[in-house]
Amino acid sequence: MDTEAVRSFVRAAELGQFQYAADELGVTQQAVSKRIAALERELEVRLFTRTARGVELTPGGQAFLPHARGIVAGVEHAMGAVRPDARLLRIDVLGFRSAQAVVLHDYWRSNPGIQLDVVALKAGDPGTAVAAVRAGEVDASFRAVTDPAALPRDVEMARVLDVPLELLVGPGHPLAAARTVTPEQLRPHRIRIAGLAPRSEWADFYDQLATAFGLRIDGEGPNFGIEPLLDTLAESGDVATLVGARDRLAWPAGHDLRRIPIVDPVLAYPHALLMPRANPHPRLRPIIDYFRSLAGAPRTAWVPSWATSRR
Repeated sequence: MDTEAVRSFVRAAELGQFQYAADELGVTQQAVSKRIAALERELEVRLFTRTARGVELTPGGQAFLPHARGIVAGVEHAMGAVRPDARLLRIDVLGFRSAQAVVLHDYWRSNPGIQLDVVALKAGDPGTAVAAVRAGEVDASFRAVTDPAALPRDVEMARVLDVPLELLVGPGHPLAAARTVTPEQLRPHRIRIAGLAPRSEWADFYDQLATAFGLRIDGEGPNFGIEPLLDTLAESGDVATLVGARDRLAWPAGHDLRRIPIVDPVLAYPHALLMPRANPHPRLRPIIDYFRSLAGAPRTAWVPSWATSRR
C-alpha cells in the first residue's frame, strides 16, 4: 500500500477538499486525485463522494480513516526512530480558523524549517484527543480536559494562551454601534453558538459563562458551519455570536459585520495543549514558549473554573 496515497486520503478527509490537501502536501490536486483513485482501486471501495463544498467520506471511507491515521503515524514513528531530529511534529487544533491555528501558522512562518503537520480531529469529546495523544497519532492536541479526574497520568495539559472574546453582530443589531460591551449589556440578547457538542470543552465553557453572567446562549439546532452563521448575523437584528479575538474570520463586504470587544470584565477562552508527560516531541517546548510570550487576556479576565491562574 502506497503510504503517500494513505497520507493524501487522511489530509483530504480532514480538510474536506482535494485542493486543500494538495496545498498542505505540496503537490498538485491532480496528484492527490490519482493517489486516492489508486487507493480506492486497491481497497475495492469508494472512499469519497463529491459535494458542492468539496468531498465527504463514504461509509467505507469513515471505516478506513482511523486505520489510515494509524498507518501514517506508524510510518512517521518508524522514520523518527532512525532520524529523531527529522520526525514530523503533528499537532491537532480545534479548527483551521481558530486562534490556535492562526498563532501556530505565525510561528511556522517565523520558523519555516520546522517539519509541522497541523490536523483537526473531528471530535468534540476531549477523550478522543487524549486517546490520539496516548496512541501517538498526534504529538499534541490543542484541547482541554475540563474534569481533572479524566486526565490520565501519562498526559500533561498545559495552559498556553487566554484569548479575549468579542461580540460579533450584523449592522441591524442593537449593539452594532457600540465600541465595547459588557456582559451585563449582553443579557437581553440571544447569543447563537453553533456546534455545542456534548462533553466538549466549549460546551462546558459556555455553560459556565451563561451561569456566571445570566447570558442567553442558544446552541440548539444543527451545526452548518461558520458561513451560514455569518449569513444569519448579517440578516438578523437580534442574533449575535461570540468569537475569539485571534480567530480568523472572513465574510462578504456586504455583510458589514462588527467585532466588538467585551469588557468589565473581559471574557477569556483558555487554550490548553495536551501532550505526553514523558518524552514529548522536542519541538513542542519552543511552541509553548511562543504561545505564552504573546499578549493574551488580562489576569482579571473571567475564565471557567477548570482554568487556573497559573501558567
